[in-house]
Amino acid sequence: MRAVIQRVSKAQVAVDGEVVGRIGKGYVILLGVSEDDTEEDAQYLAEKCAFLRVFNDEQGKMNLSLADVGGSILSISQFTLYADCRKGRRPSFIQAARPEKGEALYERFNTIIRSYGITVETGIFGAMMDVDIYNQGPVTIIINSKEEK
Repeated sequence: MRAVIQRVSKAQVAVDGEVVGRIGKGYVILLGVSEDDTEEDAQYLAEKCAFLRVFNDEQGKMNLSLADVGGSILSISQFTLYADCRKGRRPSFIQAARPEKGEALYERFNTIIRSYGITVETGIFGAMMDVDIYNQGPVTIIINSKEEK
């Protein structure tokens, strides 16, 4: 699994012009699931995201977590994180999980984060979405469950 985590002051996601998820301070997590990902990858990545310390403390150091600042997560499924652009000009998405597997692990990831008491808003899996992200810092972190273990 791959996660692009952006620290935000606020964010929202809309489908067909209707807002379906909105947060204040927190993270937007763009989550990609590959065909070889497992529930273990979802557990690992959810825990990393939930307890990541990238909010500033009183000294201006990134030392605080979502729980410390009362933050939330806007979680967006994004299969394009598994785009392979090495050949030609059109990306291949062969490494991305099939929709049924991708959706199951995306939902599992969100459920695990909620189990830590963190509010998680989402988009709609498989829908065309407009995501408004107010990246704060900017701070953007990329975590790949296969490379990090």
